[in-house]
Amino acid sequence: MIPDDTCRRGVRFEGYSADELIDTPRALWDRHVLTGHPIVCRVGTAQVLGQFHVSGDVLVVELAHVDGGGEGILLAIWSLASRLAAEWGLAEVEWLVHAVWCAHPNGRLRELMVRRGFVVVEHPEVGPVYHLRRSVTGRRVPCLPEGAWQR
Repeated sequence: MIPDDTCRRGVRFEGYSADELIDTPRALWDRHVLTGHPIVCRVGTAQVLGQFHVSGDVLVVELAHVDGGGEGILLAIWSLASRLAAEWGLAEVEWLVHAVWCAHPNGRLRELMVRRGFVVVEHPEVGPVYHLRRSVTGRRVPCLPEGAWQR
């Protein structure tokens, strides 16, 4: 199992630890989370609006809004998504983060996105987003060419 660096910070997802979520059967994830429809969940002290699905061998994580937090919840989500993708035998995690034109921009978030390798791209369905594709081994995967977005 891939080590969980979120446990030390104590960030919980709807009250569950990352290890508990890793042990949750994939069928429950498919039924309740990996629907491609927006959901709101509590991660640490934040409310997160996002949608999640699997496309081929890629776990797609789309974050639309994060309200609250500050204790490293994005890193906790990053860690959990990477661990789940590896556990399920997926090759990559694709990130779409809608924080490009926030009414109240978070400078630390922008720094984190750049440091992690995110780039701003124009998504044909949702407009500008921070985008990153990363293999479950941690290798950065080049962004898709224009017109190659798949859902």
